[in-house]
Amino acid sequence: MSKATHSPARSIAAHAVLLTYTLIALFPVFVIVINSFKSRKAIFSSPLGLPGPETFSLIGYETVMKRGDFPLYFQNSLIVTVVSLFFVLLFGAMAAFALSEYRFKGNTLMGLYLALGIMIPIRLGTVAILQIMVASGLVNTLTALILVYTAQALPLSIFILSEFMRTVSDDLKNAGRIDGLSEYKIFFTLVLPLVRPAMATVAVFTMIPIWNDLWFPLIIAPSEATKTVTLGAQMFIGQFQTDWNGVLSALALAIVPVLVLYLIFSRQLIRGITSGAVK
Repeated sequence: MSKATHSPARSIAAHAVLLTYTLIALFPVFVIVINSFKSRKAIFSSPLGLPGPETFSLIGYETVMKRGDFPLYFQNSLIVTVVSLFFVLLFGAMAAFALSEYRFKGNTLMGLYLALGIMIPIRLGTVAILQIMVASGLVNTLTALILVYTAQALPLSIFILSEFMRTVSDDLKNAGRIDGLSEYKIFFTLVLPLVRPAMATVAVFTMIPIWNDLWFPLIIAPSEATKTVTLGAQMFIGQFQTDWNGVLSALALAIVPVLVLYLIFSRQLIRGITSGAVK
């Protein structure tokens, strides 16, 4: 049977597998959302049941709106996530292009050095990072979070994008140089459009840890003005008692922006995942 005959079947199978994993991943989200509309008693008596006339309650959302400035928390999280993603994709793509396109002394060592960030967690340097932020006067600022998250995600971004950059045709880039295009124009107009699926993949895997992170907001930006939504949700969790209605409602609201960002990148992400199945 020819390759063309196999390709549609492989594509359908790849999409089916992706859909299955998506449904499995969304099941915890579904549980959180339905329980956010229940009374406290119903949450524990029937955690998988849909809210009904007797169990439906908005007490969790009312609590969220009364305690803390959650619109500000959402704004802070959105600013930090979007700006960090922009810098990660921009600087990561530029570094990946340089490593994959130009051959220079120490190219391999530079790639290995950048890859160390994947193997060594940035949290090991929390004390040093905090000292740097204090000395720079950046404690309790969104700038501090953006710098940390950009540095945290760049190694993986460079590693993934450099592999995709190597697959871009040299003939296409050389044709651009013959036409008088600068290296910047070649990068932005010829190379970047061809690696959009890879960039979408990096964006998806980068934005979720940034949005959900509790560690660095708690360490370097815990003030009310810079508090993120994940850190704000912790006010409902106490040492001896937890307001589960407030926690679930805050988490349900926090999921919405992540889903929106995922939908924005999903088309390119699916193209990148299934591209190998249709060759």
